[in-house]
Amino acid sequence: MRIRTRLLALVLAALVPVVIATGLGIAYIYKEEQEWHRKSMREIARALALLLDKEIASREAALKSLGSSSPPNPANLPDFYDKSLKVARVWNGMISLSDSTGQQSLNTLVPLGTGNLPVMRSSVASRKDLGPNATVVSNVFLGPYSKQYSFTVQVPVTNTEGVRQYLAMGTFANQLQTLFKDQRLPAGWTGSIVDRNGIIVARSKDAEKFVGTRAGDQIRQKILSMTEGFNEGPTLSGEQVIAAFSRAPISGWTFIVSVPRNEVISSSLRSVSLLGAVSAFLLMIAVVIALMIGRITAKPIESLRRSAERLRQGEVLEPAVTGITEMDDVHAELVRASRAIAGAKTELEQRVREAVLATERSERALLQAQKLEALGRLTGGIAHDFNNVLQTLSTGMQVARLSPDPARREASLTACENAVRRASELTGRLLAFGRAQPARFESVDLSEQLSRMMPLLRGALPGDIAFDIEIDKDLWSVTIDTLQLELALLNLAFNARDAMPDGGRMKLIVKNESLATPSEGLEAGDYVSVCMSDSGVGMSPDVARKAIEPFFTTKEVGKGSGLGLAQVYGFARQSNGGLQLNSTKGVGTAISIFLPRSHGGQMPPVDMQRTEQRASRRQSVLFVEDDVLVREVVGPALEALGFIVTIARDGAAALALLDEGRRFDVMFSDVVMPGEVSGLQLAHVVRERYPEMRVILATGHSERQISVPGVPILAKPYEVEEIIAAIDTLDVQRMSS
Repeated sequence: MRIRTRLLALVLAALVPVVIATGLGIAYIYKEEQEWHRKSMREIARALALLLDKEIASREAALKSLGSSSPPNPANLPDFYDKSLKVARVWNGMISLSDSTGQQSLNTLVPLGTGNLPVMRSSVASRKDLGPNATVVSNVFLGPYSKQYSFTVQVPVTNTEGVRQYLAMGTFANQLQTLFKDQRLPAGWTGSIVDRNGIIVARSKDAEKFVGTRAGDQIRQKILSMTEGFNEGPTLSGEQVIAAFSRAPISGWTFIVSVPRNEVISSSLRSVSLLGAVSAFLLMIAVVIALMIGRITAKPIESLRRSAERLRQGEVLEPAVTGITEMDDVHAELVRASRAIAGAKTELEQRVREAVLATERSERALLQAQKLEALGRLTGGIAHDFNNVLQTLSTGMQVARLSPDPARREASLTACENAVRRASELTGRLLAFGRAQPARFESVDLSEQLSRMMPLLRGALPGDIAFDIEIDKDLWSVTIDTLQLELALLNLAFNARDAMPDGGRMKLIVKNESLATPSEGLEAGDYVSVCMSDSGVGMSPDVARKAIEPFFTTKEVGKGSGLGLAQVYGFARQSNGGLQLNSTKGVGTAISIFLPRSHGGQMPPVDMQRTEQRASRRQSVLFVEDDVLVREVVGPALEALGFIVTIARDGAAALALLDEGRRFDVMFSDVVMPGEVSGLQLAHVVRERYPEMRVILATGHSERQISVPGVPILAKPYEVEEIIAAIDTLDVQRMSS
């Protein structure tokens, strides 16, 4: 390594902490900018919600003033009607008087004395919750006379005879549009007012189009369950926004402020881009200075080299001055003592070796840091999803324990079951990425599975990409995890889509193939080939060699995790198959998944009624499980279904029970257990010594596909019905044999 390069490396090494600190500063500034935008949006939503309540309160005050100045009674009803007309004209609305049942006796929209006035049902329903003395603000409704979207503010009044009545002011919803005009929201922002049912009352943009319609499901669910918060997603017009919402305390209506997502992000990016540009400029200046110093320093060194060459040839060196004290001293030493050359050379070589070793250690440390960073990103997402699952289970169980309402308890238990299914799907995907597999393999008809997946694959592609499908008739059955097949094909479709930004053609070809000789890691035999090809940009040979490595991606930061093809490869290996990748730069890419042919056929459906009848025959079950929590729930569940359950904590304990002469109809065991006897070993022993005993295994994951002839494999988390169905299947197989 030349001295010029060493100086450059030294300067860069000194700048690395500065670059890291700058990067952290940029990330911090970006985060603070985002938080500031959210805080501003939330404060604006709060302020506008208070203005909305102020608008409602002014109508409430007008009604109370009208009711107190001239309490309505049958004697002065004409005079009260005239006063109500004046107030209605001032507020550009209508005034009505009704009793506690909602039956109107007066309405300024029709002449006094008009019969069959409509009943104000929404106000009556709201008053049941708020009480007889409260002010009631209705939800938006279509006026029976005006045929326009309106709302009412209703207050109680008592006439001179002590009869309580309710005075209401009906107002057109479009009058609330003035709130947006007065506040002058920034261009591009959208303000919306929704009632307690999530119906839009007013909107700063396209009000005539959206007033009276229901807000989007995602933000509507948040509005109904929270007083204020944020939501990210599309508006009713399809624009991607970040929205802040706040509920008005008096009316119970919610004010929503929506800002285009690109506007929030671009504003933050402008702040950090300047800091990044300045940092890059300073780094470039430092590199240029390092190169200049290296060039200046290299000249005296070259002169010294020539002197050493002459000394080797036996020439007498003359003293020379280079301007660098250290160089001159070395030259003088060469002149005075030629014998010191060998020692100096040895010392120099040692220093070079140490420098190289130090550089290699730094490179290894950097590589390790990058791997840890990638792992941190992955585990962060995992922790987030699992914490959501755990939160659902924790809260659901608390509600089920504390709520006296059977319907609410049932809903909480259903939510817990959904959380368990979500956790199961998450672990399935993680195990595929880690090339470990859940035991959810089944022999399937691939044609039927692919026909179900076609709408999903077509929906993943834009309109400018043509999608052709060729599936052979009479495809062989394959033993696969259908969930992982779906995920693998989606990953291939997404990669093909990203490789064709300007459109193109994608093709899926599925056919039977027989390999007479081993090929690219595949053993000879029968396979079903699933080939996905595209006419995209293709890959260079170097990129293609690394394509299936986890975390390797050529996409921009934030647009690719580098786990897509790794999952596809993991799925192929899990299924005892293989993957072949062929790509040409500028032409396209073809990826083939080879799935071994299954000769076992598909399992016939289980008759659950017959299964429950057999479970009630008091069969004895040896349940082998090392996890105490699993034992505490599965054992009682089996007993509740009529089984006689004996529990063993590990494989050794189970063998001890069998050696004592205990016999059971069924042994249900976990695969991975501590100790010298695993679930697989225990299954083989029981199959050999006690062939009359039926054996079922369960596992969370395994490094390879588990296969024990005649032994069903259940994947954790399993349902109790799956255990009973497995026992029933074994009974059917035994009777048929």
